Amino acid sequence: MSADLTPVIAAGTRWLLTAFPPAPGAFSRALAEAQARQAVALAAALRYPTALDAQLLHLLGPGGSDRLDWLAGAGHEGDADAGWRTWVDETVVSWAACLLASPALAVDAHHLVDRGRAGELTRLTRPGAQEQDAAPLLRHPDLLEPVAALHREPLLDLLDSEGASVQ
Repeated sequence: MSADLTPVIAAGTRWLLTAFPPAPGAFSRALAEAQARQAVALAAALRYPTALDAQLLHLLGPGGSDRLDWLAGAGHEGDADAGWRTWVDETVVSWAACLLASPALAVDAHHLVDRGRAGELTRLTRPGAQEQDAAPLLRHPDLLEPVAALHREPLLDLLDSEGASVQ
């Protein structure tokens, strides 16, 4: 994973955990964070596959979380620490939501990303009972749907076109 994508991955992970909080407890929080981070890292690797893409992201900016906040009903008025929200990339978060809702889709996406670029993704691609229990909202397809639906079609098109060229 390129260090150039670290701010987008951190912000996307934080947004997902804010919008879809984990079950109570430190262990649940850690498992939910691992799942969210894996989904966002994979989505970012798909969205920004080259160093040039990452450089353009830094030049132009990711766009922020305004529309996602509106969709999730996550107001942040009065939040003195809202600067991180400017690093949220709507498409990356939407793709991450798609991957969280469908482990099979996450497996397909992982096959397209060079090994090592997105890191270990076991909690995302093969979630067990612990992962499900730790992040019931983060893994709930119906709750994720408004966010996932924003950019699902481009993700599916990318996976279809890249999958065809790999075979």
